[in-house]
Amino acid sequence: MTLETRSYIASGRVQGVGYRWFVMHRARALGIVGWVRNRRDGTVEVWAKGREEALRELEKALREGPPGALVRGLHGGQLASSATHRDFVVRY
Repeated sequence: MTLETRSYIASGRVQGVGYRWFVMHRARALGIVGWVRNRRDGTVEVWAKGREEALRELEKALREGPPGALVRGLHGGQLASSATHRDFVVRY
């Protein structure tokens, strides 16, 4: 099984609406490891490592977001540097 690593930046109304927790739960359910964090510019950054199919599902979820979110843009999806993670966490 080949694992890929991706990074994303979500913009819009993605802070203060449970977006990070939504991403964490969805990623864990898909067997993806990595992290999600708010950025000072109002965007949310995601670093994810998992199977290609799972990453495609996560990307769909990132575009949708939880109720209350309004995702206006999702940038990235490119391969990111690889690192070792054992879980998917919210970073502060």
